[in-house]
Amino acid sequence: MTAITPFRIEIPQADLDDLQARLALTRFTDEIPGTDQGVSVERVKRLVGYWRDGFDWRAQEARLNAYPQFTTEIDGQDIHFIHVRSDNPDAMALILTHGWPGSIAEYLDAIEPLSRHFHVAVPSLPGYGFSGPTKELGWNNLRIARAWAELMARLGYERYGAVGNDAGSMISPEVGRVDPEHVVGVHVTQLFSFPSGDPAEFAELSEEEQAGLAVLEWFWKEKGAFNVLHSQQPQTLAHAIADSPAGLLGWLAQLLDDDLDDDFVLANAAIYWFTGTAGSAIRLYWENARMEHPKEPTTVPTALAMAEGDFQSMRRFADRDHSNIVSWKTLPAPARGHYTAHTATEALTSDVIAFFAGLR
Repeated sequence: MTAITPFRIEIPQADLDDLQARLALTRFTDEIPGTDQGVSVERVKRLVGYWRDGFDWRAQEARLNAYPQFTTEIDGQDIHFIHVRSDNPDAMALILTHGWPGSIAEYLDAIEPLSRHFHVAVPSLPGYGFSGPTKELGWNNLRIARAWAELMARLGYERYGAVGNDAGSMISPEVGRVDPEHVVGVHVTQLFSFPSGDPAEFAELSEEEQAGLAVLEWFWKEKGAFNVLHSQQPQTLAHAIADSPAGLLGWLAQLLDDDLDDDFVLANAAIYWFTGTAGSAIRLYWENARMEHPKEPTTVPTALAMAEGDFQSMRRFADRDHSNIVSWKTLPAPARGHYTAHTATEALTSDVIAFFAGLR
């Protein structure tokens, strides 16, 4: 079951027609003006209108199909991935991992600049996009990390780096943990290390660290409901977001910020919609909430390249979980936000290239 099969995205026209019909019949909710209770009706109406009358899925499909794509079965699960080989046959390889509510679309702008220096693999997470829904329980970060190690072995890579954003920033360090003989380094945009509850961890916090904790506290109090729901009852939500494209947009848009272009937002939403993975994708949170987390820190060289306006990682907590952090920086302005592979491609890819060049 190790065959690697070429793949091409070809959404049937009937599926596009069905989407148009559903969007035309959207029943928009009401809201109380001047309140901030989540994604606004105005934004959802704009996105629905553009999805109906302006967004070109076939253009997005062609852009995806411009890169070689494949599927393979790993541990009983279909895995879809983009695979672009560098012109340099001796180049190191990278595996790039997205998160929720993103998809492989996060990295489309980054493939070309990275492939000048590396062989590049960009898989769809199990349960996401063209990997299709997960077929059984157990697909948590650690199992995905083991699957990624197997994927890179099947592709013939003896040395490779793991790059990630969002869930990919949690999975990529685990790839280094499970495959340290082959992973030369890990580069992420967040290090999700949190206080353990030990009062000693709060002693002598700097002003910057205190500000970071304040932002973290605000986020969980004001915007953390998605994590709780995904972790506790993903199936309850799945009925709505698998049936209503407008409902899917409203749910995804809470973490696809207003400053992102509508084409990017809709490209990600369309991938979930057309593949029927809106519900299965959020099961990853349920799985990770029940996963036994490793107790020892990771050991492979690790780089953080965060951005203003995104989760602010805190070094004292990250050092507890990762023993070999060798680069820690904030990307230079104007890079900001959660999706820097898309919004600040040059800044992010330059940092990735420089980091791995130093590890050769």
